[in-house]
Amino acid sequence: MQIIFETPRLYLRRFTDADASLVLYLNSFPEVVKYVHEPVHTSEEFSKSILVEHILPQYSLYNLGRLAVHLKKNNEFIGWCGLKFLPEINEIDLGYRYVPSSWGKGFATEAAVHTLDYGFNHLQFNEIIGRAHVENLASISVLKKIGMTYLKTDTADQYPVEIYHSLNPNV
Repeated sequence: MQIIFETPRLYLRRFTDADASLVLYLNSFPEVVKYVHEPVHTSEEFSKSILVEHILPQYSLYNLGRLAVHLKKNNEFIGWCGLKFLPEINEIDLGYRYVPSSWGKGFATEAAVHTLDYGFNHLQFNEIIGRAHVENLASISVLKKIGMTYLKTDTADQYPVEIYHSLNPNV
């Protein structure tokens, strides 16, 4: 297991090709995928393809990616948080997704603020972007809590999103 960093209550590690069951579990909740307009996962095979085709390549191609988030106290998997390079628009995207039982406990904010710190201080990015569907008020709240600044409302995958950003404070 390759832990990338820890927070007071969490550790974030790279996914492996053996984590399809975790991806299936996370994306099997309709309320989790509601605002990202993805299908609910119903098979481990589909989840494995998402893992192999979308999550794992970011590690080898760009040395970053979505990271599995676990509670330190009991090793429970609660979701993912991490950075993703979007080559089509040359941006670093902060994203997160959590199982409903972990919502409202500050885990998303805790992981996201440490992910920004990792992106700026370890990976030396100048700017990180965060997007959330305009109706996903909880996700927008996280972006605001971690100090990201509203840029604009736009579309992503044909859906309205609010776009926020942070600039590296060390530059």
